[in-house]
Amino acid sequence: MKFLGKFFLTLLLLLLFTLVVIYVLLQTQWGAGWFSRWVSDKTEWHLSLSKIEHNFSSPSHVILDDFSFGHDGQPAVLVAKRVDLGLALVQFSDPLHFSSIELRDGEVNLANLTPSSALPIQAQRLQLNNMHIESPNSALPLFAQQVNGGILPWKPIASNMLGQDAHFQMSAASMTLNKVPGENVLIQGNVSQGRMVFNNVGADLARGSMTGNGERDAQGNWKINQLRLNDIRLQTASSLKDFLRNVQAVPSIAITRLDVTDARLQGPDWAVTDLDLTLRNLNWQGDDWQSNDGSLAMNASNFINGGLELNDPIVNLDFSPQGIALTQFSSRWANGVIRAEGDWSRADKRLTLKNLAVAGLEYTLPQDWRDRWQSALPAWLDSVMVTRFTSNRNLIIDINPAFPFQLTSLDGTGENLLLVRQHQWGIWSGKLSLNAAESTFNRTDLRHPSIALNADPQQIQVTELSAFSGKGLLEGRATVGQQPERPLTLQLTGRAVPVNVLQNWGWPVLPLTGDSNLQLQLNAALKAGQPLRPTANGSLSVTTDSQQLQQTLQAGEVR
Repeated sequence: MKFLGKFFLTLLLLLLFTLVVIYVLLQTQWGAGWFSRWVSDKTEWHLSLSKIEHNFSSPSHVILDDFSFGHDGQPAVLVAKRVDLGLALVQFSDPLHFSSIELRDGEVNLANLTPSSALPIQAQRLQLNNMHIESPNSALPLFAQQVNGGILPWKPIASNMLGQDAHFQMSAASMTLNKVPGENVLIQGNVSQGRMVFNNVGADLARGSMTGNGERDAQGNWKINQLRLNDIRLQTASSLKDFLRNVQAVPSIAITRLDVTDARLQGPDWAVTDLDLTLRNLNWQGDDWQSNDGSLAMNASNFINGGLELNDPIVNLDFSPQGIALTQFSSRWANGVIRAEGDWSRADKRLTLKNLAVAGLEYTLPQDWRDRWQSALPAWLDSVMVTRFTSNRNLIIDINPAFPFQLTSLDGTGENLLLVRQHQWGIWSGKLSLNAAESTFNRTDLRHPSIALNADPQQIQVTELSAFSGKGLLEGRATVGQQPERPLTLQLTGRAVPVNVLQNWGWPVLPLTGDSNLQLQLNAALKAGQPLRPTANGSLSVTTDSQQLQQTLQAGEVR
């Protein structure tokens, strides 16, 4: 019995001695190298470290220095100057599940992790200290520097580094999340079965600041509970259309409240300065939206988009399932003022402007305004109705060399004007009356030109057409059909007007001089995209003090 007792005691001492030797050797450079080679040879991962440390003052912690870990034959996924592993009893059943893991002064590059695999280690708590993180292939691509924070519990899976259920908190000196860069970033939240909740987000963004909270579900749909942007100064290489298309790329966005204060946004051909905006209760999906009791209040110093420039624009909108109520729109434009109010109906895609007023404009029409007039409007705008229209002291200029014109001090009124029907511009119904102090049509000066018309679905009837020319007066009437051929009938009378007053408008030079009385009867077609002259037929009678002349026009030729 004494022999057996001594044998087992000796065996125990040898075992303890062996463990002490192994413990000491593992903390040497040789031991760290042997352990690294053993892990690399026995698994599909490669491990490299320079030293393993353990201190009995913290018996449940093991320190790994100059740590590098990744797939065999691939760049490292994790590199850190120091890794602190907290041990726990659970490791007897799950050796790679630690109580805590602390990574310090290193880099995590998830681009080097194969899509079908996950890191084989887990922890009740992952702590990051001064880490660089790259995760370009995740649902929310992430690039961050000087990251400090924690995740608990940390159970990474192949499709999600955060795991299925975890709480997280991170701060970073700089971070780009889903292509949005920021500095001094703070993110707090949790993830649950693919749903990410951001309880608190703060960052310095585009020389301004951002705060907010929201969530994103597994399908990529966002819900913004609150987002505030202050003093943003954003420059982008994207056009305004492409800039807004980024919103449409998200499956859906539900905004409870969005506030923008004193923002400046600029692209290659557009800009917004001193923008203040509050948006409430709007759901955006693709190119459509839904809202119950939503609203938008917006104002800015300037808005520029191509050749359009608005100064001090103010817009107030109310959203509902039925459509949009435009409670206020006003802006200084082209040295004048434009104001409107009305509503847009979702059911028939009609924009109804109850009041539209323009005053003091000094506006030069764009070169392609005729093409724009004939172009179809987008699907969301089927018709435009102006219930009441007023114009005061406007200057309208067209510099098209084919037929330039200018209207000075243009005033007018309109009632129930249907300006768009089935996505096409026109005057489809209503009453309109316009007059100006002076005008020039293709280098022919007229004083006090005036026109009054009534429109219905069949035709536009010009009930009054008059202007002073030279010492006399031009008066006329006309009808224009609403059919695609646009048949035109014109009756024009002149008394004591220059004999060649019609020359600059297309009628050949008359072999007469002085003032005259004239009568013109003309039939033609104003079909879009087709010249007027080949379709014109008519007669002209001219009488001066000493002569009388009568001409006919057939298929554009005078006889």
